[in-house]
Amino acid sequence: MAKIDNAALKKGGFMAQKQKGLYSLRLHITAGHLTSRQLIGISKVADTFGHGYVHLTSRQAIEIPFIKVEDADAVKAMLAEYGVEPGCCGARVRTVTGCQGSAVCPSGNIDSYRVATMLDERYFGRDLPGKFKFGVTGCQNNCLKAEENDFGIKGGRKVQWKPDACIHCGICSKVCKSQAITDDGEKIVVDYAKCVSCGKCSQKCPVDSWDYQTVYNLTFGGLFGNHITKGRKILPPVESDEQLLAVADATVQWYDDHAIASDRFKFCLDREGWESFVPVVRKAYDEAAPEGCPKADSVEVEPPTPTAQQ
Repeated sequence: MAKIDNAALKKGGFMAQKQKGLYSLRLHITAGHLTSRQLIGISKVADTFGHGYVHLTSRQAIEIPFIKVEDADAVKAMLAEYGVEPGCCGARVRTVTGCQGSAVCPSGNIDSYRVATMLDERYFGRDLPGKFKFGVTGCQNNCLKAEENDFGIKGGRKVQWKPDACIHCGICSKVCKSQAITDDGEKIVVDYAKCVSCGKCSQKCPVDSWDYQTVYNLTFGGLFGNHITKGRKILPPVESDEQLLAVADATVQWYDDHAIASDRFKFCLDREGWESFVPVVRKAYDEAAPEGCPKADSVEVEPPTPTAQQ
C-alpha cells in the first residue's frame, strides 16, 4: 500500500482526523458566501462520502468530516459539479472572511463580499512561510473583528459637511460615538483627529448634508490563539482598490521575504522590527495614492497592545 502524503492532502484541504485513514475536508468559501446549489452539492457529498453532517468553522468555512482517503478524487469531482472547490490549510493564504457589508447591512460602508473576492482571487492559496489571514468587515461595528487578522480591512467613510443642505437637526452629532462632531446651530465642525470614519453622520442624515468617499481602514499583525494580539493601525484610510492592493502586495511580500518556517506575521514583525515593515507599506500607500490623499506618515503607528496568553 502506497504511503499517504498527509502534507499534500492538507495543502488541498484534507485534514487528517484522529481516526486513521479518515479526513475532514475544508472547502474554499469566500466571505461565508454560498449559493443554494452549492449547499445542495455539499449536502450530497456529506451524505454519500461522510457521516451526513458538516462542520461550520470559526472562519466561515465548511468542513466535511469522515472522508476516506481513497474517495478523495470522487469527492472533488462531485463537489465540482456544484461549483464547490476544496480549500487549503497549512502555510499559505487562508480563506478570506467577510461580513455581508453594504449589499445587505444598513451600517455597511463597503461591499465586503466584493472586496473579499478581490483579495481571494489575488492571494488565496499562495504558499508562504506560515498561515496568513485576511478579514474584511463593513463598518465600525466590526462584526468580523478585523484586528484579529494578519491584515484587517474595515470599511469607512471620509466625510465632508455640506452647509447649504444642513437643517441643523442635531442627528449627526448625536450618533457620532467618537464625539468628533459639534453643531452650534450655524456651523458643524468635524474634529478629524477624533473621527473614526464610521460613516454614521452621513448614513443617518435626513437631508443628505454630507458628502463622503468610501475608504478602507487597515490594521496589521493581529493574531488570535495562544498569543492574542490586536492588529495595529499604521496608515491613513486607503481611498481606492488600487491603493488597497498595493499595500496588500507589499505586506504579503515583506512577510514572504522576512519570515521563517511556521512564523506568523505578528512574530515576524516582532523579530524583524516594525521599523523594517512600516516604511515598505507606507511607500506602497503613497505611490498608489489618489490625488489629494494624505501622506502615509500623517498617521502615527499605534503602540502595541499587551499580549494575552490563553
